[in-house]
Amino acid sequence: MNFSAWLNSVLTVLKTFRFVDIIDIVVIAFIVYSLFKLVRDTRAEQLVKGIVILLIAYLVATVFNMLMMEILLRTLFEFGVVLLVIIFQPEIRNALEQLGRNNIKRFSLFNRVKRTEEWIMAEKKAIIDVAETAEIFSRQKTGALIVFENETKLSDIASTGVEINADTSIALLGNIFFNKAPLHDGAVIISSGKVKSAGCILPLTSRNEDVDMNLGTRHRASLGITEVSDAVVVVVSEETGTISVSENGQLTSNYSRDSLIEKLESVLIPVEEKKNFFSKFSSRKENKKDE
Repeated sequence: MNFSAWLNSVLTVLKTFRFVDIIDIVVIAFIVYSLFKLVRDTRAEQLVKGIVILLIAYLVATVFNMLMMEILLRTLFEFGVVLLVIIFQPEIRNALEQLGRNNIKRFSLFNRVKRTEEWIMAEKKAIIDVAETAEIFSRQKTGALIVFENETKLSDIASTGVEINADTSIALLGNIFFNKAPLHDGAVIISSGKVKSAGCILPLTSRNEDVDMNLGTRHRASLGITEVSDAVVVVVSEETGTISVSENGQLTSNYSRDSLIEKLESVLIPVEEKKNFFSKFSSRKENKKDE
């Protein structure tokens, strides 16, 4: 009898079930799954465990009519939303930044970089200048930290250094990272093919717990800035002369001049725009020959 009553109640609910309810369930499931991914394998996981313990304590206090504890925990939970925002601020910020990098920038409304032919030429020149400078630094074992700004604007990072706003060149980069120069310990930020600022302070990595202990501050800073933006960073080790690239919080090493150029172009200059640029460039050459 109980089973038939339960079955009838289930059928009654199913009759009132709408397509919108399915969407509602899927959305809630996605949010819960995203929150689980957000806190998994982070310090926030321990905080969640603490919250669960407090919830269990509140249930126990309610069942056994422990008034003082119940009132105290209820007051705590009333301000819980504000406390959660404060406690999980780094994780929430990282999640929103990742959402913006992965999705919003695909829409042209948010794509603020005008990738004209002049921009591509300036970006290619900057890439070649940086690669050739990195090769020289590698032989001389001169440390360097060079950030290529992408869709995410780095004006707040650039403001921590000295404004340059000059075309890239091997001489300029060599002077900046000369070990007696006042700006050599900071990072250079390149935006739209120009040296925007030098001597900038980058955030150190906070997420990557598997970072090699032998890596210095430059490498940790390169990982840090790529964890909070879509920038691409070139690092030259002062100890070994190894050329490395940081992207999306990951570090790859042992680049040569040519492989570094290939890597930077593949990330910073989209393939379609590169094809359009070269097709226009070749057509101009053909027109000149015909003339």
